Amino acid sequence: MSNRLNGKVVIITGASSGIGEACARALAQAGCKLTLAARSVDKMEALAAELPTECLVVRADMTAPADINNMVERTLDQFGTVDIMFANAGIYIPGEFADGDPEAFSELLTINIDAVLRCAHAVIPSMKAGGGGDIVVTSSISGFIDVHWEPIYSASKHAVQTFVHTVRRQVAGDGIRVMSLAPGAVANALWGFHDAEEIKRVSQGERGYLTSADCAEALVFMLTRPAHVTIRDLVILPQNQVNV
Repeated sequence: MSNRLNGKVVIITGASSGIGEACARALAQAGCKLTLAARSVDKMEALAAELPTECLVVRADMTAPADINNMVERTLDQFGTVDIMFANAGIYIPGEFADGDPEAFSELLTINIDAVLRCAHAVIPSMKAGGGGDIVVTSSISGFIDVHWEPIYSASKHAVQTFVHTVRRQVAGDGIRVMSLAPGAVANALWGFHDAEEIKRVSQGERGYLTSADCAEALVFMLTRPAHVTIRDLVILPQNQVNV
């Protein structure tokens, strides 16, 4: 089914590592053209050099609205269209709310919510003009339940879920699908895992973690459904994650 993606133009935010990097690899193999967006230009350029497709590397800080607009404008200039927006960039803060830093909370809400809204808003006009497209947001199991050890992160993902469920209905008639990819615990840099052997060990062990590649396979599945099928929410959990 992945041949349905051949030639599609995809913007990936948070593309320099983790789920974003894994999805870039999977979508490149499916024949997509990619805009890789994040703050770490060196990492993205190294990734782009490995991928068997045309890539545009754009430095984009998700706390800077001008960067988000520039990311979309440069994609349209380079490729002429945006078929898929994968609003993946996000940060994670766990812990007791009373002990936390309100400035850090504000940054999380800006990246996890405001940037998602701006990414979607920036691509919807061109998608409408082109007859449709896909907007996929990296959400979390935390958007479906109230995880008490991560109140701010959980709140941000609940907001994302509401956004997906409401805007989906507003743009469905324009041929635009709005979808949520909601993983549980993922062994990647967001969770403090950097070593490939450690990631392999924890994803197969009793602790129960997904890998970023697992999430990439799920994304490809969502995007390759026929146009009349929308996977509104895809919740993917490690088999051994039983604390949620």
